[in-house]
Amino acid sequence: MLMGNGLFFKTCFMDAKKREDIKIGSEVKIVLKADQRTGTLTRGIVAEILTNSDFHPHGIKVRLETGQVGRVQNII
Repeated sequence: MLMGNGLFFKTCFMDAKKREDIKIGSEVKIVLKADQRTGTLTRGIVAEILTNSDFHPHGIKVRLETGQVGRVQNII
């Protein structure tokens, strides 16, 4: 389903594994290192993108405005 302005399409197909899809100021859900076993997600705003490569199979590593560091699982 594609809404008139393409917003639905863009939102649904942004990839948390591609650096180009993550911007400073974006709202995301990350998994912290300590939460990798449980998969608990932490929601926040991206302050810094830490992964240098264009792609990472486990998600792009970011620092949130709160200082927490983890890999992006979802872009909100």
